Amino acid sequence: MRIIPAIDLIHGKCVRLEKGDYSRKTEYREDPLEVAKEFEDAGLRYLHLVDLDGAKAGRLVNWKVIERICSNTRLIVDVGGGIKSEDDLRIALEAGAAQVNIGSLAVKEPERFRQWLQEKGGELIILSADVRNGLIAISGWQEQTQVSLAEFIGSFLPDGLRTVVTTDISRDGMLTGPSVEMYMEMRSQFSELDLVASGGVSILDDLEVLQEIGMGGAIVGKAIYEGAISLPDLARWA
Repeated sequence: MRIIPAIDLIHGKCVRLEKGDYSRKTEYREDPLEVAKEFEDAGLRYLHLVDLDGAKAGRLVNWKVIERICSNTRLIVDVGGGIKSEDDLRIALEAGAAQVNIGSLAVKEPERFRQWLQEKGGELIILSADVRNGLIAISGWQEQTQVSLAEFIGSFLPDGLRTVVTTDISRDGMLTGPSVEMYMEMRSQFSELDLVASGGVSILDDLEVLQEIGMGGAIVGKAIYEGAISLPDLARWA
């Protein structure tokens, strides 16, 4: 199972939200590049980079920060937040992203998302499935849909979908443990997919459980910044 530390960006700084609420923001570090280098120096290989300004604005905003991190580390970076147009997609890839996470566009313009999947491939395009009470939320989690998680994922299987990052919004930034039952159900429904868990990881035992149920990756954010999981321990586990 891949261990994927996270950096969330607002105004170019490293922050975390609680349950996706922009009014419940904690700013951790001034320079995200320093954080990314610490991840790399610890021996971690991956990075989940979220442009929260972009998610709210509906377009990629912090692309210069993304470019700095991709240019100055060897981390395998996946980028999400506000990628809704061909220009946004091009900018993210030119900035050095190895993969892009798409959520809102897949809900509002599913045919365009299908086209990207078919043209760019499932290795490049990740479906970002952010869930509140079993239903997909979009636009930086500010907009609730009536689309179920299973319906959302299943609709793109014929188009070459390979990787899905699923965040339980109620757990994100809360250090209350991941939504294991939800992920187990996903594994039973979509065993052929590379499923990545996001939200709630607070201790190394959480990672053990996620690996045991067959998740392909786990994103770790606030637990690192709050010191609940140390980078050396996380790297040793990885």
